[in-house]
Amino acid sequence: MATHPRATPEGPDPEEPSGPDPGPGLDSGPAPDSDPGPGLCLVTGAGGYIGGRLVPELLDAGHRVRCLARTPANLRDYPWAGRAEVVRGDVTDAATLKPAFEGVEVAYYLVHSLGSGHDFEETDRRAARTFAEEARAAGVRRIVYLGGLTPQGVPERELSPHLRSRAEVGRILLDSGVPTTVLRAAVVIGSGSASFEMLRYLTERLPVMLTPSWVRTHVQPIAVRDVLRYLVGSADMPPDVSRAFDVGGPDVLTYRDMMIGYAEVAGLPKRLIVSVPMLTPGLSSHWIGLVTPVPAGLARPLAESLRYEVVCAEHDIAEYVPDPPGSPIPFGRALTLALQRIQEAKVTTRWSSASLPGAPSDPLPTDPDWAGGSLYTDERERTVDAPPETLWKVVEGIGGQNGWYSFPLAWAVRGWLDRLAGGVGLRRGRRDAQRLRVGDALDFWRVEEIERGSLLRLRAEMRLPGLAWLEMRSERDEEGRTRYRQRALFHPRGLAGQLYWWSVAPFHAVVFGGMARKIARTAERAAAGEPVAPGDGPAAARSGDVPARAGEAPPRG
Repeated sequence: MATHPRATPEGPDPEEPSGPDPGPGLDSGPAPDSDPGPGLCLVTGAGGYIGGRLVPELLDAGHRVRCLARTPANLRDYPWAGRAEVVRGDVTDAATLKPAFEGVEVAYYLVHSLGSGHDFEETDRRAARTFAEEARAAGVRRIVYLGGLTPQGVPERELSPHLRSRAEVGRILLDSGVPTTVLRAAVVIGSGSASFEMLRYLTERLPVMLTPSWVRTHVQPIAVRDVLRYLVGSADMPPDVSRAFDVGGPDVLTYRDMMIGYAEVAGLPKRLIVSVPMLTPGLSSHWIGLVTPVPAGLARPLAESLRYEVVCAEHDIAEYVPDPPGSPIPFGRALTLALQRIQEAKVTTRWSSASLPGAPSDPLPTDPDWAGGSLYTDERERTVDAPPETLWKVVEGIGGQNGWYSFPLAWAVRGWLDRLAGGVGLRRGRRDAQRLRVGDALDFWRVEEIERGSLLRLRAEMRLPGLAWLEMRSERDEEGRTRYRQRALFHPRGLAGQLYWWSVAPFHAVVFGGMARKIARTAERAAAGEPVAPGDGPAAARSGDVPARAGEAPPRG
C-alpha cells in the first residue's frame, strides 16, 4: 500500500456533514419577491448520487440553490426540498435552460449520459455545449464540473469512451468563456457510490477471487466528504481561475490493496486474490454484474477506467479550498465512515438514485385505452384485520431484504433473466430499509408516486416489451375496515408485448395473488403482536426500530 505524501491524520469528520433537517418540503423554494440573499447556485443532476448530497451542503454554506430536473416531482421527498427551488429543464434543451439560468452566479454541471447507448459521447458533447453557451449568455460567474481523473501520458484517443467523454466535457466547459472549475476524481468512496458498492460486494461475496489484471494498477481514491467540500469551495474561486484540478485522497493504492483494505475494515477473513490476464473489460463487467448490484452497463465503464493508472499529478486545489485538519480523508477512514452510514441506515443517495438511462419514464396513464392500445390489469383486494398504518408499514417495507411476499423463486428467476438481458435485475435493493421516496430505485422498480400512508406506485425498469406498473394501497372502507388493494398494469408494445402478457398471465394468481395474501397476513400478525419470521415482513411493521443495515445485504456477508 503506497501512501501519498499529502497524508494527514485521521479526523472526526463524518462521511458528509449533516445540517438541520427541515422535514418534508415542496417542489418550490422561496417566494419570488423574497430577499435575494446570497448568490444563487444552479445544480444539475440533483437527483443523482453527488448532486443529491451537494444541494444541502450548498444550502448549509449559505448559498441559495435552484435545481434543474427533467421531472421535478422526483425531488419532492428529499429532506432539503423545502429549502431549494426546483425548475423543470434539460441540459440538452436550450429553451429550458434560459429561464433556469436567470440570476444564477454559479452553475454545477453534474450530469452525463453514461449507459444511454453507443452515442452517449455525442449526447454528452451536445449537452455540454448547450449548457456552456447558455451559461455564457446568462452571465453566469462560474461553472463547476466534476469529471474523471485521466492517466498521465495516455493519448485521449486511447482512453476508454467513459474517460474520453468526461475529458471532452471538461474541455468544452473550460472553453466556454465562463470561468470554470473542473474537478477530476478517480474512485469515489462513500456509502451508496457505485465504486464503493462494487468494491464492497466483490470483497464480501468472493473469499477467493480470480480477478482481471487491472487489480494491479494504481488508483487514488477520494472520500465523498472531500468531493463535496471541493465542490462547495469551488463556488468562491477568484474570477481569474479557470482550470482543471486533480482531487484525491492521501492514499495511492492498487485495486487489490483496496479489496484487502475493505476486508480488514469490515472484519472479514483474509481474501485470496489471483489476477487472470485474459479477463477483458467486457468479461469483467459481466462478472461484476453477476456478483454485485451494479449492472453490467455501468460496471463496464468503471472496469475500463481501472485499466489505467489514475493518480493525481498535483494538489493545487488546496490553494483555493484549504484542507482542514483530518482531510483529505484516508482510504481506511473513508471505508469506516461509509459502513457506519449503512449500519445507521443514513444512506442519503445511492448510485441508483439517478434514473436509469433508457429506462421507461412514462407516467401511469389514466385512459384505459392509452395511446390507442390496451392497458392490461391484474387487480387484487383483501380485507385486513389490522390498522391501516400497520398495513402501510408492510407495504412501504417491500423489496430489498424483505422480498416481495410471494414465490421467491419466481422473483429470483425474473431478476436473473433481466440481468442476462442487460437489465438491472433485483440487486439494486433499497436506499433505506424503512422509508421510500419518489424516485428511489427498488430492485428492478422505481418509485413513481407515494402518498404516505395510503399509496405506493412503482414503475418497472426491467427489460420488457412494454411498460409496467405495480400499485399498492392501504385504505379504510365505509364500514371502517382496513382494505388492501393491489393493481398490476401492463401496456404492451407490439406483438411481443401481447405475447408476453398472455404468457405470464397464468402465473398471476400465484405471484400477485400470493403477494396480496401474504402482505395482508403479515400486517395482521404484526398488529396482533405475533413474531414475524424472516422474510414474512419488515422489521418496521413489528417494532418501528431502525434495521441494522440498509440495502440488499449486510456488509458482513
